[in-house]
Amino acid sequence: MLRFIVRRLLQLIPILLGLSVLLFAWLRALPGGPAQAALGERATPEAIAQYNELFGLDEPLYVQYFRFLGRAVQLDFGSSTQYGRPVSEVFLERFPGTIELTLFAMLFAIGVGIPLGYLAARRYGSFLDSASVVGSLIGVAIPVFFLAYLLRLLFAVELGWLPGSGRQDVRIDATRITNFYVLDGLLTREWDAAWDAVLHLVLPAIALGTIPLAIIVRITRASVLDVVNEDYVRTANAKGLAMATVRRRHIVRNALLPVSTTIGLQTGLLLSGAVLTETVFAFGGVGSTLYDAIRFRDFAVLQGFILMLAVVYVLVNLLVDISYGLLDPRVRVR
Repeated sequence: MLRFIVRRLLQLIPILLGLSVLLFAWLRALPGGPAQAALGERATPEAIAQYNELFGLDEPLYVQYFRFLGRAVQLDFGSSTQYGRPVSEVFLERFPGTIELTLFAMLFAIGVGIPLGYLAARRYGSFLDSASVVGSLIGVAIPVFFLAYLLRLLFAVELGWLPGSGRQDVRIDATRITNFYVLDGLLTREWDAAWDAVLHLVLPAIALGTIPLAIIVRITRASVLDVVNEDYVRTANAKGLAMATVRRRHIVRNALLPVSTTIGLQTGLLLSGAVLTETVFAFGGVGSTLYDAIRFRDFAVLQGFILMLAVVYVLVNLLVDISYGLLDPRVRVR
């Protein structure tokens, strides 16, 4: 198992290096460049030349890249022109919100998707099966921002049941410890703050979790149908084992192997920043911060956030590979 983990870790190095090259080249190719973004209206040709000389942007690209890579290893991405603070500090402030939103979205997707996919497979060809297939197709096809606007309009604006923006009511004077608003409320026993943070998560979590929910339903249904026809399931039934035992030990456990991989990959995608959902609900996570960075041409935030989110994504994929290797020993010998 250790060899399997080391091999996966070594495979991450060229992936991250290749991504850093692409990110560096893309940002340098954008119109205006970092000097234009930093100087704004003061960006005269003389000021741009002075800025480039000051920060080494007039040096050869390979020199700039290796300098960028050396700073990136130390999590030094410079300071944001929008916030006036180090990029890593802004990231650590905003990332807990995205983690909370991702966890709630995946809890919704898993809690509904796995039981629904299992029941659809159990009742293959029934109305429930057909409805789950059609519903999953609609869930994948509907744009996230459109669903987010509908949820906000109906439940926040028209009915007023749930808050429609932000992570917490600004009138609540909550204590901040970890920037995980729900966790902070629980740790400090500020139950009203914790509950308010949960209410603010409901609508964006449903909007964000719809696509993972649809995918999990389809994968669970297909996986259960495949496992039911395996020889070891027929053998267990022939031996006279109780149906509940066959389902629990032989069908569900084996069917959840591909589902667990799907869950891990979808979690990594959501952690990479839900730009549309966070923007619609003004949530204040890394997704909405990236949107603002694009609007205001904050190159430092773009560079730092994209690279750090890429690291998060590949680490989540590594954890998925490791978990799959633990669940299915055949994977380790590949």
